[in-house]
Amino acid sequence: MHTFGVGASGTFAASDIAANYCAAAQFRTGGTVPVTLRFSNGSGCGVQHDGWSDLRGLAVRFHLGTGDNGEEAASDLLAMTLPEFFAPSVETFLDFAVAARPQPYVRQSPWRKFVTLLNLEPPRRDPYPGETVSPDPGAQAFANAHDFAQLAVFQDATIGTPVSFVRAAYHAVHTFILTSADGVRRCGCFVWQPTLGVLNTDPALPPENLFLADELRTRLTAGPASFTLMLTLGEVGDRLEDATKASPVQRRRVFMGTLTVDRVAEDQLTGCERLSFNPCRVAPGIELSDDPILRARGDVYDLSQQRRGVAPCPFAGG
Repeated sequence: MHTFGVGASGTFAASDIAANYCAAAQFRTGGTVPVTLRFSNGSGCGVQHDGWSDLRGLAVRFHLGTGDNGEEAASDLLAMTLPEFFAPSVETFLDFAVAARPQPYVRQSPWRKFVTLLNLEPPRRDPYPGETVSPDPGAQAFANAHDFAQLAVFQDATIGTPVSFVRAAYHAVHTFILTSADGVRRCGCFVWQPTLGVLNTDPALPPENLFLADELRTRLTAGPASFTLMLTLGEVGDRLEDATKASPVQRRRVFMGTLTVDRVAEDQLTGCERLSFNPCRVAPGIELSDDPILRARGDVYDLSQQRRGVAPCPFAGG
């Protein structure tokens, strides 16, 4: 997943009240923390298609200086444009991944669409230009049989395409345990909100391909873009271990700081693709919840980075 992306850099400035909720170094009042970012398309398709309706990702690394061992101290925050995940456990996610394996995708006839509408079901969308396989049919069949996957699958199918990577909201999905400067422990979820607001392309127009990276580069040449980091606080009775449950909208939210995106990385390999963003890399003051998906992602992301970073087979044509 998130095969194609673009790296960028910027700074993060904590709000005046952030340390009251989390003692992690990136939330200390005063000054700014340098950050490295990677915006991405969610699809694992081997061909890049920016204009397709798809979830997007934002990985942020906070560079926190040098640790006691002499190595760089860092904390990562990974987020996507869906506010919830597809499965509550590792086992159910593996079942979902098998069910959502891409399969041939063909256009429905007008007659079949009419019959589908009579059954009070949404008709299948037409294939995008060049689209021959899709995970949508398998994912939808899985969601029909499993209630926990229905919200994420439905929203993923209708999420659309942002006009820019910086015109989308990105949810960290999982719950974290935060310890404040005075020792109080709280649970909460993070979300990046674009300062310019959320805006999608017109779905009635043909999808434009390969425009998001160039749009970001052009936009940042004219001036920086920014996000606000919001913390949604949990309450007693919340299911902290279940990432399929989005935070209720009436929960208390705290402004934790501002992310400023300055420039696209000149060297995308060293400045982005060779970095190993990991949702389990957290600074003191942030702990992982008992969410099994979150805890499994630590090793899985390390393995994924190893596989992506190996030398290509000399007989595979590059």
